[in-house]
Amino acid sequence: MKILATDLDRTLLPNGKWEGDGGAIELFNALTEKHDVLVVYVTGRNLKLTEDAIREYGVRHPHVLIGDVGTTIRKYEQGGWRFDEGWVTHVKRVSPRWDAARIKEAVFDVDGIKEQGSEHLNQFKQSYYVEHDRNDEILKRIDTLVKGRFDEVIVYSFDSVDNKGLLDFLPNSATKQTALEYVAEEFGAEKGQVVFCGDSGNDIFPLTAGFCGVLVKNADEQLVKNVKAVMDKNPNLKAYFARGDCKGLNGYYTSGVIEGAYHYGIFQ
Repeated sequence: MKILATDLDRTLLPNGKWEGDGGAIELFNALTEKHDVLVVYVTGRNLKLTEDAIREYGVRHPHVLIGDVGTTIRKYEQGGWRFDEGWVTHVKRVSPRWDAARIKEAVFDVDGIKEQGSEHLNQFKQSYYVEHDRNDEILKRIDTLVKGRFDEVIVYSFDSVDNKGLLDFLPNSATKQTALEYVAEEFGAEKGQVVFCGDSGNDIFPLTAGFCGVLVKNADEQLVKNVKAVMDKNPNLKAYFARGDCKGLNGYYTSGVIEGAYHYGIFQ
């Protein structure tokens, strides 16, 4: 079993400020089909936004969609999506203190955050926009109100294209990392058989969880520093930093995903 998992925005999708390679998406589609790879998208996008991306950029449908920053899992079968109810049961069992409504109440008066629209929220995801230039102050305040009370993780990332700080409260059992571990176990794959590709702050967990990590060439500088810091403490951690020297590709976005897949032998 070979699993290639990848974030979407500015990882597989060329929607950042860097110039992507023409034809890279078509090559990704062809290579994953040729080499019989199980494709998993691991994204902050909800289902509608994921389908929008598939139509807009021409990327293939994945076999598995880990959406909403790891809080939902769907399988693509016979031309349609099947929601994984087992994942919901698992999260509720492992994170019994999780309560999105109580988290919302706890941070209601925090200055500098704004709740995201309902389409970006679900039973396991409470999300906000953050004034990025004040993020240290805001996150310290939030820690005092929330941290450790709700079986939660607090994930902060920065969207450099839209210049927005993004804050997600998630159950500690429903992150990009834990959802990918759940999928890998379901398909009988060990972590060393799973390649995960990312570019930004909320990819730090799966990139440092024991999978074969890939950081595309346009990865956020802070993410690169954080991953390297973890590697210094754990020499067994596998993380590959795309350079742009594979098959004539420049290493940005889709090309970095392809380069990483070749590096780990997903593509021969």
